[in-house]
Amino acid sequence: MTEPARILVVGGGYVGMYTALRLQRQLGAELRAGTAEIVVVTPDPYMTYQPFLPEAAAGSISPRHVVVPLRRVLPRCRVLIGEVHSVDHAARTATLSTLATEEEGTGDTRLTYDELVIAPGSVSRTLPVPGLADHGIGFKTVEEAIGLRNHVIEQMDIASSTRDPALRDAALTFVFVGGGYAGVEALAELEDMARYAARHYHNVKPEDLKWVLVEATDRILPEVGEDMGRYAVRELRGRNVDVRLRTRLESCENRVAVLSDGTRLPTRTVVWTAGVKPAPVLAATDLPLDERGRIRCTARLTVDGIEHAWAAGDAAAVPDVTAREPGTTCAPNAQHAVRQARVLAENLAASLRGRPLKEYAHAYAGSVASLGLHKGVAHVYGRKLKGYPAWLMHRAYHLSRVPTFNRKARVLAEWTLSGLFKREIVSLGSLEHPRAEFELAASPPPGPGDKPSA
Repeated sequence: MTEPARILVVGGGYVGMYTALRLQRQLGAELRAGTAEIVVVTPDPYMTYQPFLPEAAAGSISPRHVVVPLRRVLPRCRVLIGEVHSVDHAARTATLSTLATEEEGTGDTRLTYDELVIAPGSVSRTLPVPGLADHGIGFKTVEEAIGLRNHVIEQMDIASSTRDPALRDAALTFVFVGGGYAGVEALAELEDMARYAARHYHNVKPEDLKWVLVEATDRILPEVGEDMGRYAVRELRGRNVDVRLRTRLESCENRVAVLSDGTRLPTRTVVWTAGVKPAPVLAATDLPLDERGRIRCTARLTVDGIEHAWAAGDAAAVPDVTAREPGTTCAPNAQHAVRQARVLAENLAASLRGRPLKEYAHAYAGSVASLGLHKGVAHVYGRKLKGYPAWLMHRAYHLSRVPTFNRKARVLAEWTLSGLFKREIVSLGSLEHPRAEFELAASPPPGPGDKPSA
């Protein structure tokens, strides 16, 4: 009996999940006949819908509704929770570790394949800023979003209970570095939440909170256009947000954020959202990379000059055939990733059946961004919107894009309930250390001569 053609999908994010989802539909007959097999290797058993992370951090959406369980939507695929460390495409072999190999202590295992779809996505792009590794907080995963929410509320609790004015000021100062979608939307949603939460504190007022947005360029939200970017700055500054353009974070050692303009901000919160870079695994492959570390691709989403290898999304340099300037590549955003995944799956299925491939071509439709509850900016198909209409468009667009009807219904239900009832303002920081209480209870009681810990 011949072995089935194995398609290895590296990554379970936008491209990985949508490609596997489309492939299991395109190759339904082959999968049922056992002549094809789809294997998805991903570190997490879910896909995170990242545009909803700011609302999850603000408590408008439950964290479990921001993620899509892969095994539920990919019933015909084999999902392996693990991490690919290297790829030897010449030998059609990937080296990976799984939860089982770690428990067994057997080391990495090798998986052979016939077709490779490499879509590991991106990771936060950090700079050698002193203190950043010790005190910085990222905003790319649902865990980071909920951790940041808990952190912000905990800082308000600290400020409410301390008698030290310096500690209070540092606890109520929140510095966000990066003026793209992630930074602006996260700051705006959390500022909204914290301002609402302040009414429940007897000695913390909204004006006591200091929010600072640091951006190295001369504008924020470049995707929505210059006019809407300026409007977003005015909107944030009108809410007492200190927007620092043409400014960089020089250091955050000893819980003091030092900016390139000389400002020193004692703070216990530094959120880093200053861009992304391709996943490190790409450097451990024999696939061609561009100067930014992305895989060189053709417009058909094949790896340039390599057979039986495909890529798309943040990790791929895909030519933009709709651009006027030659050599332009598609922007690394969700809008392109979802559409590229569809074309990639169709082309891969066509390749297996000996049919011609088609090029990926999608003109950029525009962008929408939330600036907090009932506030937003949008630049879509040449039309500019701001305020409530833009916010409504932001929600409608992302509701239409989040995968599965189940998720759409749950998100819509939560939005409806949040419009009828008050926000839930509670920190569940203990979730990050769930065994702490039990460990304390299980520890031996102190002896007669032991001093109580401080």
